[in-house]
Amino acid sequence: MLDLVAVREGGSVADALDIALRTARHVEQLGFVRYWLAEHHNMPGIASSATAVLIGHIAGATHSIRVGSGGVMLPNHAPLVVAEAFGTLAELYPGRIDLGLGRAPGTDPLTMRALRRDRVESEDDFPRDVAELQQLLAPPQPGQRLVATPGAGTRVPIWLLGSSLFSASLAAQMGLPFAFASHFAPRLLLQALELYRSRFQPSEVLQQPYVAIGVPLIAAEDDAQADFLASSTYQRVLGIITGRRGQLPPPVHGFLQGLHPQERAAIADFLGAAVIGGPQTVRTGLETLAQATQADEFILVSDVHDPALRLRSLDLAAQALRDAQAAVQSANAA
Repeated sequence: MLDLVAVREGGSVADALDIALRTARHVEQLGFVRYWLAEHHNMPGIASSATAVLIGHIAGATHSIRVGSGGVMLPNHAPLVVAEAFGTLAELYPGRIDLGLGRAPGTDPLTMRALRRDRVESEDDFPRDVAELQQLLAPPQPGQRLVATPGAGTRVPIWLLGSSLFSASLAAQMGLPFAFASHFAPRLLLQALELYRSRFQPSEVLQQPYVAIGVPLIAAEDDAQADFLASSTYQRVLGIITGRRGQLPPPVHGFLQGLHPQERAAIADFLGAAVIGGPQTVRTGLETLAQATQADEFILVSDVHDPALRLRSLDLAAQALRDAQAAVQSANAA
């Protein structure tokens, strides 16, 4: 699961952090493999800006689920600082920390300048910074003058994240697992996966391509109820598209029907990989997505305003996945 730790209308940042913790505990019981948190800044509806701090909070209150970044926006940070933060997390929670890296700012230009000061970024910086971070997390070599403490020798697993072909190509070249941000930019999904798999070069950490894809998911007892709950997401997406970001709003009936056709089309494009519906619709949607992408993992993003209904949505999604897996196993046995 990927959590942006949405601040809900009528709620506070403290409420959002508590909901994230309860959600992480819940999906751990459901058997989810990972709980990732995303770095964003200067956004009134997102409370995950101090990503490493929040990862430690979630990991400390869970037992087995991997907790990580989806991702840390590496251009905002010196590799040494990231290595020390995630090295500390790895020492506190051995074998449970993931480090997903992105090369976007995760914010607006004004905030980007506040984060980076006067740094001018080039296209070569991100690959170089990833390589430096790998070195800092590896066992130190004789004579190595710059050693991350903590960090050195922890070998925190690094993922490359992206919504374009650049990160897909770099992940293939470096032999790293790749996560595609199809939860908000699905247009290049299949092209990016084909590029990553065709150009993949085995490495010390990964012998075969390994892909995770973002999937906006809202499940309910039936399709109509799921579409109603999804109107919170529709409103949030429209705010992103129009530059009017805010807190996660409650659902409203008939939201899409009241929009201009161009607005509906823009939301549909943004949510092109979404799976929204009742149990059977969700199962069919996940099976179709799995067949089309051959993804190794789904990264579910579920923005439901009511926290209890969000947990219910994840319950239904987990059951749909179990049913789909059972059907595949049965077919293979036959």
